[in-house]
Amino acid sequence: MSLSGFASPWWLLFLIVVAALGVAYVVVQRRRLAHTLRFTNFELLDKVAPDRPGRSRHVPVALLLVGLALLTVALAGPTAEQRVPRNRATVVLAIDVSLSMESTDIEPSRLAAAQEAAKDFADGLTPGINLGLVAFSGTASVLVSPTTNRAATRTAIDQLQLSERTATGEAIFTSMQAIDTLAAVLGGGDQAPPARIVLLSDGKQTVPESPDDPRGGFTAARQAADKGIPVSTISFGTQYGTVTIEDERIAVPVDDPSLEEIANLSGGSFFTASSLEELHGAYDTLEEQIGFETTRGDASRPWLLLGVLAVTGGLVAAMVLRQRLP
Repeated sequence: MSLSGFASPWWLLFLIVVAALGVAYVVVQRRRLAHTLRFTNFELLDKVAPDRPGRSRHVPVALLLVGLALLTVALAGPTAEQRVPRNRATVVLAIDVSLSMESTDIEPSRLAAAQEAAKDFADGLTPGINLGLVAFSGTASVLVSPTTNRAATRTAIDQLQLSERTATGEAIFTSMQAIDTLAAVLGGGDQAPPARIVLLSDGKQTVPESPDDPRGGFTAARQAADKGIPVSTISFGTQYGTVTIEDERIAVPVDDPSLEEIANLSGGSFFTASSLEELHGAYDTLEEQIGFETTRGDASRPWLLLGVLAVTGGLVAAMVLRQRLP
């Protein structure tokens, strides 16, 4: 029950009237008591009125006054913060499919675990969000353009194929292009729908060599920030991962610093996940951030309900205790 952000605060002045009624009732009762005390023959008073009303006679009026106070607060229109599902937003999920994702430091493999968690993430987003899928290794490609059709995204996730190298910057540029394309198609507003990129990777960018290259990850993150598109990154894997390529065992540790920097530069969030459970946790947090927005909305209903109940209780008490309305 909120007591802040009133839409019509002037209605609260009516509480003065409610308080005045309470004071008037007390004054009337005191006058009645004083008048009764003038009757000095208490034996005769007991014979004339043997069953004088007790304190319970005040219950109906007390409930009515409380009800009026509650209804007054409801009329003032209190507001409260509310979580509202987003129905006009775009999310692009970019998944690293470089050969390092074949590592089994996370069972059954980094890629298999990433696929399972990504499908759960897709299913958990609110229905009105347009979700796209980008896969990247040495290049990046849009596998599913942003859409509310979750079945298409799930199918594409199941069909991810590994390839050589890691072009993190290309993944971000390609995701932004998909977002811009959808915004142009939707139109119908002064502002483009809110958008976010969720990028999962397990290793360092290899194409181009420097993340500050015009097509590098840091450059892409800065451009995303300029466009108001946060890039939330998930560093997935451990420092002990290895893969075997052409009979040679190669270490593929995760690269937390670069992914964290991408998130910072773009205004997104950074997560680390070294297990499937932690990856699910990261996606769950992102679902809350992306799927809902916090707004101030009407919170008068609880006050209205309590006010009606209090007034009803006062009327019932009056009929039961006093056999008449107050």
